[in-house]
Amino acid sequence: MTSLPGGMPAASRDLLGHGPNPPNPHWPGGARLALSFVVNVEEGAELSLLSGDDRNESLPEAAQRIEGAPDPGMESHFDYGARVGLWRILDAFDRYGLKATFSCCGRAIAATPVLAAAPHERGHEVSAHGWRWEVQAGMQENTERAVIAATVDAIRKATGERPVGWHSKSAASLNTRRLLIEEGGFLYDSDAYDDEIPRFAPGSRHVILPYCFDTNDMRFAPGGGFVQAEDFSRYCIGAIDWLLGQPGPGRMLSIGLHLRLIARPGRMAGLEAILRYVAGRPDIWVARRRDIARHWRGCRG
Repeated sequence: MTSLPGGMPAASRDLLGHGPNPPNPHWPGGARLALSFVVNVEEGAELSLLSGDDRNESLPEAAQRIEGAPDPGMESHFDYGARVGLWRILDAFDRYGLKATFSCCGRAIAATPVLAAAPHERGHEVSAHGWRWEVQAGMQENTERAVIAATVDAIRKATGERPVGWHSKSAASLNTRRLLIEEGGFLYDSDAYDDEIPRFAPGSRHVILPYCFDTNDMRFAPGGGFVQAEDFSRYCIGAIDWLLGQPGPGRMLSIGLHLRLIARPGRMAGLEAILRYVAGRPDIWVARRRDIARHWRGCRG
């Protein structure tokens, strides 16, 4: 790292990326856009005194955090995703013949294996989303290594296959990507929000697939910007249309979903509008994230 006058450190990270001339990803069939739906499966992995954690979830669905006592109300908001949301979302993707990546927390799958088994049986990818629904930034390396191993094991037991993708909740640690590469079975991670084109981690064939927090149903949270179902569909379809209309090489877009959020009756129409809009279009490759990562490896030598 170089130093600026006065001892101020310069930025040490790569801010240029691909620059003004991003590589052509050559998406299959000449598609202009690789579209990835990611369904986050966190039900049963949220922090809860009732589950033996030292505190309750800090981001409850209701705008009230309970400290020092169990919070069964918070748990029931998450339970909705497992009891209702999973099946509603699976059926919607089946109706339009599209596949997604189900990003699953290990503890959720260990407690309720069908949360991973059912998507796997219908041809969706099941990837890893940490053990508990918790930020990994600052986690001790030996703890994080154990978290990765436990999550892989839970998903393998539920589906018969090990996950090849990883996505940390919000913030990875400084060690996460290195530990994933050292573990040896991961093809990609989604712990980046900085681009619209995949890339390799420095010095490796490990693929970094950027993710999005704006084309994401998490914005249905109070103050997040989405209220009506069409707020979500208009925003996501607007992003799709704008990317398709740009010159130059194709891009990648992720749409984030959560079992307990998008599956509510007042919101599902938004998801179905997007699925209907993209189904069967030759200019859009709707793909599981592992397929995008494998394609990137293939087209980049």
